[in-house]
Amino acid sequence: MVRGTVWNIVNMTARKKVTAVSSRPVVGRPDPVPPKIREVVPGRSYDQTAPYALSAMQKIGALQAPADPPSFHLWYAYASRTFPALNHAINELLERKETISLEELDGVYDRYLSSNWIVGRVEKVGAGFREEVDEVIATIEAAIGSGADYAVNLTGASKRLGDVKDRESLREIIETLVRATHEVAERNQILQTSLKSSKKEITELQKNLAVICQEGLTDPLTSLGNRKQFDEVLDQAIEQSDREQRPLSLLMCDIDHFKKFNDTFGHVMGDQALRLIASAMKLAVRGQDTPTRYGGEEFAVVLPDTALSQAVAVAENLRRSIIEKKIVKRSSGESLGRITVSVGVAQYRRGDVAQALTERADRCLYAAKHAGRNRVVSESDLAGAQRNALSHASIVEPEWQEYPSANP
Repeated sequence: MVRGTVWNIVNMTARKKVTAVSSRPVVGRPDPVPPKIREVVPGRSYDQTAPYALSAMQKIGALQAPADPPSFHLWYAYASRTFPALNHAINELLERKETISLEELDGVYDRYLSSNWIVGRVEKVGAGFREEVDEVIATIEAAIGSGADYAVNLTGASKRLGDVKDRESLREIIETLVRATHEVAERNQILQTSLKSSKKEITELQKNLAVICQEGLTDPLTSLGNRKQFDEVLDQAIEQSDREQRPLSLLMCDIDHFKKFNDTFGHVMGDQALRLIASAMKLAVRGQDTPTRYGGEEFAVVLPDTALSQAVAVAENLRRSIIEKKIVKRSSGESLGRITVSVGVAQYRRGDVAQALTERADRCLYAAKHAGRNRVVSESDLAGAQRNALSHASIVEPEWQEYPSANP
């Protein structure tokens, strides 16, 4: 039903554009039925992304905004709540004004989604580096000039000493040298202060650049690594596993019934649930492990130097720690119950690329979902399921079928 709705909206938008461009009837073959994707990328299935796409198109239609890629990107991000700060900025515009200008929306897009914004920040830091380097070079050149002037004074004094005939002439030469020495000392003090200031400024610029780089790898809501960091870390872990002949495992984790939770209690409480999962993940892993927010309500943990059985133990510990936590509404103290997660576990095989390992872990995750949720399923469980109908999956807690009412 959602698939048809999305295509209807897209087709209606396309027809309106054609009509606006030309009043002549469009003659030709009908639009072909889009083919199905042969392999679904983990975390980007139709069922996961279609509601966000539909919501984005509805927002565009309601605002009569341009139905172009930047506009769709903006409202898709708003619907998926990938960047809480973006949602906050848009909500402020919606609450403060009866109408929103395209310039204001473009400003939000540039601030939170456009790569130009990051590039601009990096360029600003780079300009700061260039200014400080120019200042250091100028300082060094000044020091060289000061040294040259002092050398000239010494040479002149040396020549004059050969012609000294009385004490008064000698005293004048000595006084000249003393003055020149004091001048050099003062200049050196100024140069030293300037160099210290430049060093401090360069250190601050380095910190700013590190912050920008870290922001590009961090999910703003949970403070976990984002999808980009996941991709980078997994590639590095695979290289290390091959080089050192050490095991490597991957967890894919998804919150059970998260859409229902959001619909029942709202996105604010949904964000709190995501932060709770992130907190539990940080406590469940070691320093060398990397927990990340893979996308939406899906998380991933890269586990270097970890065999499959050990990874299953980590996943089971994570699952149990999450179900032990309660979601509490801060404003009222009302308990909203507990949330559960399903986890898929896969181990790296020699010759794997990152996508192959991710897809195997994702298949295990979906097997856990289909088997009843709130459980851990590994590759060995899937192999056993072919013989024994998944009888070797992890211990199952009672499934949470219904959330308590938001308005008891």
